[in-house]
Amino acid sequence: MKQDIVILAAGKGSRMKSALSKVLHPIGGMPMIRRVLMTANRLNDVTLHLVVGHQGEQVVANCQEFSTNIVWQDNPQGTGDALRRVASDLSSTGSTLTLYGDVPLIKQSTLERMQASGNDNTLVLLTTFLDNPTGYGRIVRDDNQVVTAIVEHKDATIEQHQIKEVNTGILLAPNQFLLGWLDRLENNNAQSEYYLTDIISMASQDGVDIVTVHPESVAEVTGVNDRIQLSWLEREYQQEQAQLLMSQGLTLLDPSRFDLRGYLTFGIDCSIDINCIIEGDVVLGDNVQIGANCHLKNCTIGDGTHIYNNSLIEDSLLADQCVIGPFARLRPGSQLGSQAKIGNFVETKKAIIGTGSKVNHLSYVGDTVMGEGVNVGAGTITCNYDGVNKSQTRIGDDVFVGSNTSLVAPVTIQDGATIAAGSTITKSVEKNQLAFARARQSNKNDWPRPVKKS
Repeated sequence: MKQDIVILAAGKGSRMKSALSKVLHPIGGMPMIRRVLMTANRLNDVTLHLVVGHQGEQVVANCQEFSTNIVWQDNPQGTGDALRRVASDLSSTGSTLTLYGDVPLIKQSTLERMQASGNDNTLVLLTTFLDNPTGYGRIVRDDNQVVTAIVEHKDATIEQHQIKEVNTGILLAPNQFLLGWLDRLENNNAQSEYYLTDIISMASQDGVDIVTVHPESVAEVTGVNDRIQLSWLEREYQQEQAQLLMSQGLTLLDPSRFDLRGYLTFGIDCSIDINCIIEGDVVLGDNVQIGANCHLKNCTIGDGTHIYNNSLIEDSLLADQCVIGPFARLRPGSQLGSQAKIGNFVETKKAIIGTGSKVNHLSYVGDTVMGEGVNVGAGTITCNYDGVNKSQTRIGDDVFVGSNTSLVAPVTIQDGATIAAGSTITKSVEKNQLAFARARQSNKNDWPRPVKKS
């Protein structure tokens, strides 16, 4: 059955106290509204409608790749008012599913259960049970436990306040009735708003069946109104991701101290220590070990690679059996051959480092192509930027670079060359040559040390 999906995202979100639209605040590294759109888009045969208002330009700009009908609600007067503004774009047949841009963890499986429960004469409500339902609309049932109405908290009686079953706001309604119900909505309530929930009593009066579906967890239907709720929902999301990854064979030494802000693919026997962040698309081969406090973003890590504590790897490609860190930073464009080593306090950027090559300590290697079996001593830098242009350093196979060396690009060091420690190399070095470029040392006997003036 063809389905319209309306996603409401017009609210101010003033409690967030932010210049950013509320629905653009991230959960798991992705704006909430994008999570909702992605979930909705996975359902079959749907037309998406996005209702925006306050800071709507921000929202639209972040959702351009989705095929979405944009509807503006400049002066919001409730959820019913939002649906009324979309009404002219809805199909006369099929059904309409209402979702919320600040309820980011709704599951596709839950929405599919709602779809399976609905038809042209059935309205489907997503409800849940809360120990403390304060602030939520209550589900009112008759003596036969049939839903007859939803009463908002501010309009509820003392007796209705005792009801634990609450409205999540998510509902699926048949369009052949919905369009008429929207026309009949009134704002005679404490908020002077048009409540979408008022259509429940209309459905009951019109003889439309009303059924309820429940989510797997409260987090799935929790909305975000402030940063406290955002933080709680983030931890719920991360805990769920950690449980899923561990069930697939990943070792997390402490799942409560792990953040996935993207997508992680991994082989067998991989292990991640505490306080690690996985961002973007990350692929781990087999037997990859990641130490504590590491941040991996958009990178591929080969089999048997060991990443020690406090290392950052971004937009990089590592082959098998590499050793990284501790305290290493691989910036975008870094590519390591098998058994390469990047040691402590080493930074690379746009560097291709060959099989078995080592940059062990306190060095910077940028805009460089390095061959196999190279040893780079501590304190070495490639001087790749002249203030305007970037230039490349090329290092052949089996080169030895002594400590505290500056390689001023563009420069080429051919196979088997040796660079003496403390050199500043500005000219190319031929195969198997020794190069040294440093000031001559002078020693003076009986040198009087300076003393403080009285």
